[in-house]
Amino acid sequence: MKQIALDIGLTTGPTLQNFFPGPNHLAHAHLALWLGRGSGATPRSPVPTYLWGSSGSGKTHLLEAVRAALREQGSRVGWMDAQDPEPEPFSEHWEAVLIDDVHLYTAVQQQAAFNWFVNAQTHQRSVIATGDQPPAGLLLRDDLRTRLGWGHVFGLKVLSEPERRAVLRKAADERGIFLGDEVMDFMLTRFSRDLASLMELLDLIDAYALRTKRAITVPMIRAMMDES
Repeated sequence: MKQIALDIGLTTGPTLQNFFPGPNHLAHAHLALWLGRGSGATPRSPVPTYLWGSSGSGKTHLLEAVRAALREQGSRVGWMDAQDPEPEPFSEHWEAVLIDDVHLYTAVQQQAAFNWFVNAQTHQRSVIATGDQPPAGLLLRDDLRTRLGWGHVFGLKVLSEPERRAVLRKAADERGIFLGDEVMDFMLTRFSRDLASLMELLDLIDAYALRTKRAITVPMIRAMMDES
């Protein structure tokens, strides 16, 4: 069954708080600790971090969460992904360099990523990158691939369907709402299975049910979608 992208008015973006760690708790804890540092007494480590995993494992969610958290702290951040054909030059004003989906990079992008990496090390800035393979398996230029494996490397796993159901059930219970099996099946088969998107969908469903004073059912969710 075709899944529906969750694009019906989300108001929040990826954060560490709305990421369910599950089997990825080590990577989550590592980034939370890294973000918690940064004062003069406890400077952030410049040792690079690399997150790898298949689509839906949460690696981009975590990277975007780091970017959002740093911006909230007033820090400037360098961001590179495969959508930018000609990345900007490195800036020494950046607090960190964030490189997403490096496995998709062209030769030009790989050169830019390598340049960012070298400059970040020179200026004692952190590099956090993501890809779909462990460093040794990346089809990239050797000097970039080896640098991605220099520091902390975390392999991320996609949550199983029982894990996603358990998280949704717990979140619904905490809100004091009931999700029947039919509703749960509809959410998991008709919308993106990314957990952060499902949690935001739950927030929307809860708010719509309160506003319309309706029980949470599949027809109610369809009505919400029709109004969006």
